[in-house]
Amino acid sequence: MTEVAETESVRTPDEPEELALAAEFPEASREQWRELVAGVLRKSGAIDEGFDGLPESKLVTRTYDGLEIQPLYTADDTVEGTGFPGLPPFVRSARPEGSVTTGWDIRARYARRDAKVTNTAILADLEGGVSSIWLRVGATGVPVADLADALNEVYVDLAPVTLDAGEEYEAAAAALLELFAEREIPASAVTATLGADPIGLTARTGSAHPLAPAAELAARVAASHPKVRTIVADGLPFHEAGGSDAQELGATIAAGVAYLRVLTEAGLDVDTAAGQLEFRLAATADQFLTIAKFRAARRLWARVTEVASGKDGKASGMRQHAVTSPAMLTQRDPWVNMLRTTLACFGAGVGGADAITVLPFDAAIGQPDAFSARIARNTHAVLLEESKLAGVIDPAGGSWYVENLTDDLAKAAWREFTAIEAAGGIEAELASGALAGRLAETWEKRSKRLSTRRDPITGVSEFPNLTEKSVVRDPVEDLPDGGLPRHRYAEAFEALRDRADAHPSRPRVFLATLGPVAAHTGRASFAANLFQAGGIEAVNPGAPDDVVAEFRASGTKIACLCGSNTSYAEEADSVAKALKEAGATSVLLAGKPGDHADVSGYLFTGCDALEVLTGTLNELGVQ
Repeated sequence: MTEVAETESVRTPDEPEELALAAEFPEASREQWRELVAGVLRKSGAIDEGFDGLPESKLVTRTYDGLEIQPLYTADDTVEGTGFPGLPPFVRSARPEGSVTTGWDIRARYARRDAKVTNTAILADLEGGVSSIWLRVGATGVPVADLADALNEVYVDLAPVTLDAGEEYEAAAAALLELFAEREIPASAVTATLGADPIGLTARTGSAHPLAPAAELAARVAASHPKVRTIVADGLPFHEAGGSDAQELGATIAAGVAYLRVLTEAGLDVDTAAGQLEFRLAATADQFLTIAKFRAARRLWARVTEVASGKDGKASGMRQHAVTSPAMLTQRDPWVNMLRTTLACFGAGVGGADAITVLPFDAAIGQPDAFSARIARNTHAVLLEESKLAGVIDPAGGSWYVENLTDDLAKAAWREFTAIEAAGGIEAELASGALAGRLAETWEKRSKRLSTRRDPITGVSEFPNLTEKSVVRDPVEDLPDGGLPRHRYAEAFEALRDRADAHPSRPRVFLATLGPVAAHTGRASFAANLFQAGGIEAVNPGAPDDVVAEFRASGTKIACLCGSNTSYAEEADSVAKALKEAGATSVLLAGKPGDHADVSGYLFTGCDALEVLTGTLNELGVQ
């Protein structure tokens, strides 16, 4: 035994046996992977035989912040310094237990003026699983005087209330605290968020709103109601203006710092001041960027409070409220929004958000109905109860991809934050228009990718349904404007759809298919999909014996050739000429630009679809 012990490890009965995953397979090297990748890229035509670079360079994608996402991450890409759950820098969770014991806070939004209708919706949601209330109060919501009616029979000590009162935040806060007192809930037990956000108001309205009154309110509340948060640092105005993830994070952290300054000036220590803040961030259908965003945000705020207090303060763990992105929601084919919000909720939950609001799928159309509200709250139920998503602390932790993305995003957001601070802070950046300019630049880049369908929108720019029935909802109350714009990614395509739908008859384009069905199906489908994105019907007769005769019968004046490269070489010029002689004002071709004298334009992957569709509608006389 002694001899054996000197030459090999002996496992004791209490020691678990080490499991070597995939031990029966030979170890694969990065070079072998590269060879396989290069083979696939050569077959697809992405690289040629003489290509001597790294094949994975052709698979790198870039975010709007310029972050490079690699196609493969390995243990060589390990990121250090992520810490542990509940400990600085809080990347892995603001709490040691994460959301394992309670799940995240299921927060529903209410934005109607009628207090009784709002109350009915709140009670239905609470019965269906919602755990907290996000209530718009004041000019764009329930009147402050009717707050008690909106919360009638609501156990506000069990279902915390977050207010969104705009300029009327002081009056709304007083009304809510008075309601707690009337219901004899001890001040020490009250849990709520009063929602004061003068910086967000400035961003939304373009008019400066002082921070001092909010700080004074917070100082009073902190002294009497230790579990109440007074101020929200809202990232949604920057997100909806078209900003990138790093821009949203940088501006939101800058808002948090501005609030931290005025709160400490009002007499609060750094930990207490930080405890008065809640941060609101958008969650999108890009699940990995969403996961990284919420993890990176906690790291950034931990660094801010560490510098501000000179230590790792107990309040350094950022309180986060995730809202599924209003910008990603569509009015057309709104049912797809259910899938988008599910992905966004997944990302926010995995990223460790404390509270999550899933906007109903019809939120871009108007006020939600009972069905859409039910689907929104059941999205949480499926992810929490059926998928057990909160059953693991930081489920993305240790992923080489997610850890790198978190690290890269945190650094990019920190650069944005320090640039804002160097320019005088978030208030100065909003007043000068510098931040608005940077957000507009990102929106321009995003718009280009949307218009070329490199950023596809399912149901709108891809796979649209011209026969869908319109979803009708009560209108949303007017929202503050005059400051940063509110964009939706689908807005340009949906404007074309509205324009086409308002025309007395459905605008049409004729698809002139060349050659056998197998030769033209792919390009015909591509062209039909593109035209339908603008509300234009693509008339496809299949493989007619007489293309010109079918064109005359179609009743349109625009044709699009669809076929193989071989059929184009043999027939495109003659068919295009014949179609023009038959009355076609334009003859397009589905494929890369070539040398065809009678072809007016080309449709191909990456072409500007909005430009093509606008021109087509103009030519068809659609106003």
